[in-house]
Amino acid sequence: MAYKFTSIKLTKWQLALVLGTPLALGLGFYLYNKLTAKDLDNKTTDKDVDSENKKAGKGKTSKLKASKTQKKSLSIDGITEEDKETEKRKKLAELENERLSPLKEATIYKNEGNACYRNGKFDEAIIFYDKAIDKCPSEHKTDLAIFYQNRAASYEMLRKWNKVKEDCTKSLQCNPRYPKAYFRRAKAYEATNEMSDCLDDVTATCILEMFQNNNTIMYADRVLKQTGREDAEKGMKDRVPMLPSKNFINTYLRSFVADPLQANLSATEVTDLLNTKDDRLYGFARAKHAMDEQRYDEIIPACTEEIESSESESQYKSEALLLRGTFHLLSGSFTEARQDLDAVINNADADVKLRAYALIKRASLHIQLEEKDQGLADFDQVQKLQPDNPDLYHQRAQIYILLDQLNEALQEYEKAIKIAPNNAMAYVQKCYAEYRLGLLSGDQMRLLMIMNEFRNAIEKFPGCVECYSLMAQVLSDQQQFQQADQFYEKAIKMAPENASLLVHRGIMMLQWKGDIDKAINLMQQAIDVDDKCELAYETLGTVEVQRANLDRAVELFEKAIKLAKSQAEMCHLYALRNAAIAQINVTRKLGIDMSNISALAQAGIASQTMAADTK
Repeated sequence: MAYKFTSIKLTKWQLALVLGTPLALGLGFYLYNKLTAKDLDNKTTDKDVDSENKKAGKGKTSKLKASKTQKKSLSIDGITEEDKETEKRKKLAELENERLSPLKEATIYKNEGNACYRNGKFDEAIIFYDKAIDKCPSEHKTDLAIFYQNRAASYEMLRKWNKVKEDCTKSLQCNPRYPKAYFRRAKAYEATNEMSDCLDDVTATCILEMFQNNNTIMYADRVLKQTGREDAEKGMKDRVPMLPSKNFINTYLRSFVADPLQANLSATEVTDLLNTKDDRLYGFARAKHAMDEQRYDEIIPACTEEIESSESESQYKSEALLLRGTFHLLSGSFTEARQDLDAVINNADADVKLRAYALIKRASLHIQLEEKDQGLADFDQVQKLQPDNPDLYHQRAQIYILLDQLNEALQEYEKAIKIAPNNAMAYVQKCYAEYRLGLLSGDQMRLLMIMNEFRNAIEKFPGCVECYSLMAQVLSDQQQFQQADQFYEKAIKMAPENASLLVHRGIMMLQWKGDIDKAINLMQQAIDVDDKCELAYETLGTVEVQRANLDRAVELFEKAIKLAKSQAEMCHLYALRNAAIAQINVTRKLGIDMSNISALAQAGIASQTMAADTK
C-alpha cells in the first residue's frame, strides 16, 4: 500500500531542533488540518432528536426555548396535550380496524417526545421516550437504540450526566456501532472529567464516521490536547534529566560564534587551568577539557567541583556556573539551569560577556517554558550590555522563527551577518526565513532569487551541513524531490551522525514515492545512529499509526516521551500516544480492522487535496 503525505505541518520544538529541517506528520488519524467540513447526511433513517432538529432548522431556537422551559413540569394529572393527541390517534385507528403494532405505537411516542424536545419540554420528552422504550419489542434493536439515545439527549439538556451515560450505554448495547450515542456519551464523560473514557468514545465516533465529520475531529483534537496536558503535568514531575546526543549538543554549540566558553584561551589562562589538584585536572579545567573532548556527561560534576571550592581556590566560578547552567538547560533541568544562570546575571562583578550569554541562554529557557515576554526581555537586556554581540541577533532570530514573526527574524539575521559575516548557520537560516516570506507573499520572482541565494550559501560555506539540509528541505517543499534527495545525500555524507537528516529524508520518500519500506528503513537507521533522536521515534510512531501498527506506535511514542525536555513538547507526544491507545481500545472493542480505515482515510484526503488543487 502506498501512503500519501501531501501536507506536513511544522511543529515548533522540531524546528528548534535543527532549524530548517522541521517536519511532523500530525496527530495520527486526527487529520483535522487536511479535512474540509462536510454536512451530515440528513437522509439518515435514524430519525432521532438531532436529525429531526436539523431538518426543522430549529437547533438555535430550541436551545433558547430550552433555557426558558427546562423548569416546566407536567400537569397535575400527568396527562399532556401530546398524550391526549396520541389517544385520539389510537381510537381513530381502532375505529378503522387498524390495530397499531407495538413498534408503530412506540414510534408515535418517540415522535411526540421529539416534538417536546424541540419545544424545550425535556421532562415531558423523557416521559414519551419512556413509553416508546416500554412499548418497543426487544427484537427491534435499532429502534431501541434510537429511543435510548433520544432520551439521553433530553437528559443532556437537563445536565443529568449519569443518566446520559446510562442511556447511551443501553443504546450502544442495542447498536454497538451507533456514532451519535458514542459522541453524546463522550460529552457526558467530559462533563464528569472522565477524559480517558471521553477520548475512547470520541475516537469511536471518528472511526465510525470514517473521519469525515470535521466537527467530531475538532472535538477529538481538543480532548487529545487536554489529555496530553494532564499527562504532561504528571510526566514532568517524574521526568529523569538526560543530556541529548553528542550531535545535538555539537549543533547547539555551533550556533554560537562568540561564546566565551568556547573561545581559545590565552597562554596565562592555559597555565592557570593546567594547575592540578592531587595530580589531576580539577573543577573548571576538567569541565573545559571534557567539553573539548566531547565527554559531555562529565561537565556538570566538574563544574560543581569548581563552584563548591573555596573562594581562594575557585578562579572560574562564574564560568563554571554559566557552563553548568548551559548543560542543565540542554538536559531539561530548567529549575537548576535558572538558578545557575541567575547567579551569573545577578553578579555585578562577573564579566559582561558572561552575563550577556547567561541572559541569552535564560531567554531560551523562558521560550521553552512558553514565557515569551520574559524571554524577549532578556534579549533586550543583552542588547543593552553588548549591542555588537552577533549571537544575540542570531539566537533572537531563531526565536522569532518559532514565533512565526518572520519579518522580525529576517531583520535579526541581517544584523547577525553584518557583525559576523562568516556565520554560515545564520546566513543560510536567513535564506530560509526569506523563503518562507516568499511563500506567504506568493512572489515567484522573489522565490527564484532566494533559491539563488541558497546556491550562493553553498558556494560560500561548502563545509556547512545546514546549507545542504535546508536546500533539501526547500526543494522537497517545492516537490523537486530528485534534487532534494541529492542534497540530503550530500548532507548525510558530511554528517553521518546527524539522525535528523535521515528522518527528513525518510519523510520525503513518503511524499515523493509513497515508499513506506524505504522511509521506515531510514527512520530506523536514524535510531541506530542516535538512540536519543526524539524526532525519529515520534515520526516513525506516526507512520506506524498510518499503517495501523498501533501497539508499535505506542511503544515508539513512549520512547520519545522519555526524551522530551519541555512540558509543551511532552504534551504533544502524550497526545500522539493517547490517540493511538484510544484507537487500540476502540478497534478491539468493535472488531474493526484499522488498516481498512487507514486506506479509506488516506483515499479521502487524497481526493480532497486533488479537488482543492483544481479549484
